[in-house]
Amino acid sequence: MGPKDGFLVINKDKGCTSHDCVKKIRQLLNTKKVGHTGTLDPEVTGTLPIAIGSATRFIQYLPQGKTYIGQIKLGIRTSTDDIHGKIIHQKDWPKINNNQLDQYLDNFRGTIQQIPPKVSSIHVNGERAYKKSFKNEKFELAPREVKIDELTLMNWDQIKGIIEIKIKCSAGTYIRSIARDLGEFLNSEGCLLQLKRISACGFHEQNSIKISDMEEGKNNARDFIIPTISALNHISTLVLNKEEEINFWQTGRAIKVDIHYLNIIEAFDYKNPIKVIDERKKLLGIGFLNQDQTNINPKLVLNAK
Repeated sequence: MGPKDGFLVINKDKGCTSHDCVKKIRQLLNTKKVGHTGTLDPEVTGTLPIAIGSATRFIQYLPQGKTYIGQIKLGIRTSTDDIHGKIIHQKDWPKINNNQLDQYLDNFRGTIQQIPPKVSSIHVNGERAYKKSFKNEKFELAPREVKIDELTLMNWDQIKGIIEIKIKCSAGTYIRSIARDLGEFLNSEGCLLQLKRISACGFHEQNSIKISDMEEGKNNARDFIIPTISALNHISTLVLNKEEEINFWQTGRAIKVDIHYLNIIEAFDYKNPIKVIDERKKLLGIGFLNQDQTNINPKLVLNAK
């Protein structure tokens, strides 16, 4: 039996790369069409959604927010902005209470400009920044706009200089950069001590499974596959209930539509994607309204089965 299309949420162990996870899922499900929704650093644990079969085509339409729980170690600056890099400077941290520390965290709430770590996958003149860093090349990275939707101080250990935070942020946010920059705000140094991702792209840790459990036969991977349509609840819906409309759609033709019959989510914009389904809630693809909102034009069409 071939694998079902959909998403498998992996609870990634430390030391395993995202590519390693994809490779193992390909082997376990005996299928080549597998991809991840965004890399998770080898030293970071937690939620890694994996797309299987036709679900790989829908990755770009998933919600992009991510949530982490991490620990920041003050007093240390490293070459990688995490504890695994070479220590390049050390400095005492201030005596500070929880309320004062929370006020410093205000500098990172909302939309901010952030300089990525030099050991990152950012492209610099056609080459990854981490490769340039490993060759000791001198270069600078431009700041990028990221959004921090929530940043909660969970614990502050004054003696050890360890801050525990929970952070919900946009894609492209580097928690290592927050650790580094927070250290500077506190007139000290800072690096990321450990990090766990508890949600990503609309998928959550409680729905995840460890690859080791599948390899050992404790769980069947197919039992944990989330249908693609369930991952698209955040976008508006068009139901096609006429065979002629479905045939038009599956041959890549636009569908005339009355916008009042769409299941529109709050704050809809015509530039937003719309999932197209039939009366049985079978996913047919993704489309977009034209500017005068009279037609839905196919963007992604699933083959008829």
